Amino acid sequence: MKRNNLTTAVIAGIAGVAGIANMAGAVNLNPDGLGQVLIYPYFTVNANNQTLLSVVNTQNAGKAVKVRFLEGYDSREVLDFNLYLSPYDVWTATVFDTSGVNGRLTNGSAEAAVLTPDESCTDPAIKHGAVGNPGIEQLPDGRNFAAFVNSAYSGSNDDGGPQALSRTRTGHIELIEMATVVGATLTNIKHVNGVPPGCKSVIGATGGADYLTPTGGLFGTGSIVNPLAGTLYGYNADAVDGFYTNTGNLFNAAGTIAPDLTNGDNTGGVETSYVFNNGKLITSSWLLSGGGSIDAVSSVFTADHIYNEYELNPASGSVASEWVVTFPTKRYYVDPTLFLLPVQPFTVLFGADSTNPGTACEKVGLNEYDREERTPQRVTGFSPPRPGANSPVLCWEAQVITFQSSAAASASTASPIFGSPLFTNVDTLHDLGASGTSGWVNITLAGAGHLLTASREGNVFSGLPVTGFLAKDFTNKNVTPGILGNYAGLYRHRTSRTCTNTNGVCS
Repeated sequence: MKRNNLTTAVIAGIAGVAGIANMAGAVNLNPDGLGQVLIYPYFTVNANNQTLLSVVNTQNAGKAVKVRFLEGYDSREVLDFNLYLSPYDVWTATVFDTSGVNGRLTNGSAEAAVLTPDESCTDPAIKHGAVGNPGIEQLPDGRNFAAFVNSAYSGSNDDGGPQALSRTRTGHIELIEMATVVGATLTNIKHVNGVPPGCKSVIGATGGADYLTPTGGLFGTGSIVNPLAGTLYGYNADAVDGFYTNTGNLFNAAGTIAPDLTNGDNTGGVETSYVFNNGKLITSSWLLSGGGSIDAVSSVFTADHIYNEYELNPASGSVASEWVVTFPTKRYYVDPTLFLLPVQPFTVLFGADSTNPGTACEKVGLNEYDREERTPQRVTGFSPPRPGANSPVLCWEAQVITFQSSAAASASTASPIFGSPLFTNVDTLHDLGASGTSGWVNITLAGAGHLLTASREGNVFSGLPVTGFLAKDFTNKNVTPGILGNYAGLYRHRTSRTCTNTNGVCS
């Protein structure tokens, strides 16, 4: 299924035929981009990049939203806070590199941090918070920021991966609507002449009658900007709707981890998902007591193949391509503090492989093509190869695939465009010869035991839950004499899916 090409009208029509009254009554990946949960596939502050975020509230209602930043190895949390959106509000923020700030080193070891120019209320307060309380620092120009932390993966929380602050510099982002806000709380957070009058009133809020069931209507964007290179890669956040529609709300006070993607509930004790596949709407449900919320979310992201293009110019280095491949729910199946053994659809526990520390490497298939349908006569697979791996593997939760020579990849500690230390490489020039400068790649996620736990209806989705995009960087040295032109493009992955049932038909 190429879900990016669907429209809500198509799905709604099919849902009507199937007798489904309300698409928001089950978890679905909303093709119109509006939802209760937003997944931003990637952020980075490496290689002179910074990441700009926005979230828009399209409804005439206040919102309480959990904002969570997750690092790329094992998706351990590096920062979260509560955000309050006024009706029709937009909140913006920047994730940046703290190197050199307040005495930090400038060798890439400093953590990432978030600052916001926005007046919307946050708990803890960021823009107008008191420096040092809690964790608020200040740039030389007087702007406040909140630095990311390593406490979730260091010390007693060690998960087998690196413990340094530099691990916070790349990953992905979740936003989860916790509640619709009414009453006095809405009055306090609602902008008056551009400024909410009572942000102090929500600091330390613990909920109450002003917090009602979430109703969705959020959308978001991310932009990875490199000011030195003059490039910008913009994307839309994935929007998951129907995550929580039961009585009550998901509100939790700031300073607590909850809610997360395991806390959905749309039918009272059961989490149901709608997945559109090959002209058919598949309805699946999982008991919450058996981890149903995360399986329902995973089902809408699960793909058996991801497809995208590549382009490079090895002679001049003027064109580079990188794929971001993010598994947004992987931590709920492989984190060693949650499980002694990995849970389907993943097969390797994070940190369990002593030959590849700080990884959870999943076997995948790799097929390369040039633009004239030629396929490799000799295949290297991913390079540099992981120790002990005899097939291509993807090892982290938010990683990059580069397209360069194996020698260049082996000599590098980070990817060229996004500066990710979590990268693997495809050497299309070696595999395809001279025609390997451009073409497309099919990565197979099915097989190797990658089967999501069967739903109560017996539906089994094959593959892994995935999102991401291709980024292309093009430098033109011949625009006009003395002028250098830098261009960037971003293209979401295309996917397909397979569902099987004990009766042979998923429905």
